[in-house]
Amino acid sequence: MRTTGSSTSDPKALGAAGDAAAHALLCEALAQERPQDPVLSEHGVSGPAPRPGGRVWIVDPLDGTREFSEPGRTDWAVHVALVEEHEVRAAAVALPARGTVLSTRGPAEQAPRSASRSRIAVSRSRPPEFVHDVAADVGAELVPMGSAGAKISAVVLGEVDAYLHGGGQYEWDSAAPVGVARAAGLHTSRLDGSAPVYGRTDPWLPDLLVCRRDLAGALLDAVSRTRAEGSR
Repeated sequence: MRTTGSSTSDPKALGAAGDAAAHALLCEALAQERPQDPVLSEHGVSGPAPRPGGRVWIVDPLDGTREFSEPGRTDWAVHVALVEEHEVRAAAVALPARGTVLSTRGPAEQAPRSASRSRIAVSRSRPPEFVHDVAADVGAELVPMGSAGAKISAVVLGEVDAYLHGGGQYEWDSAAPVGVARAAGLHTSRLDGSAPVYGRTDPWLPDLLVCRRDLAGALLDAVSRTRAEGSR
C-alpha cells in the first residue's frame, strides 16, 4: 500500500484501488487464519454468515480514501477488530503513512499534552454543525482531520483531547479505533452517554465521543445542552 510520494492517477480511482487491494489482503489473511469467522466491512460480509452475538471480524480496509489519494497526507488508516458478544475483544489500527500501528495488546505511548485549551478532532469535510457550539461551551479548539481512525488515534496518542462525531458512521468506521481507545483507558460512548454496541444486525452507528476521561462529563453535558437548544 502506498505510504509516500505522489501519483498522477485520478484521486477517486486511486482511493478505490487502494481500498480494494487492502480489502482483498485482509479477507485473504483472515480466511487463512480464521476460516470459521465471518468478516464484515463496507464491502459486505465475507466467509460464513454472522450470528447474533457471535464472533465477527469488523474491518475497514482503507478509512479515509480521500486522504489516501492526496499526496503527503497521513490522516488515513486501516482498521481490524474482533467482536464477540457485541464487544470489541481485540483490535488494531494501522497508520501506514506514519509507520505506526496501535492495538489493544499494550498501552500507546502518549505525546505530552499541551497546557493550552482542549483540542477536539472533527471531520475536515463534514463536521456536524453543533460541534462549534460544543467547542465554544467548553472553551475548546476544533482540529479538522481526515479519517475516524486517524482522529481517534490522535486522541490515543495525546495529540488532541477528544474526537466528537455526529454525522453518521457504520460499525467498521469505529470498531477497531474504539477498541484501541478503550484499551488505552479513554472514554468511549455514543453522544447520549451510552456504550457503542458492535456486531448488530444493523451496522449503522451514527455518533461517537472518544476523549480523555476527565473531559467526558463536560463534553456530554455540552452536547446535551447544544442539542436541547437546537430543538427549540
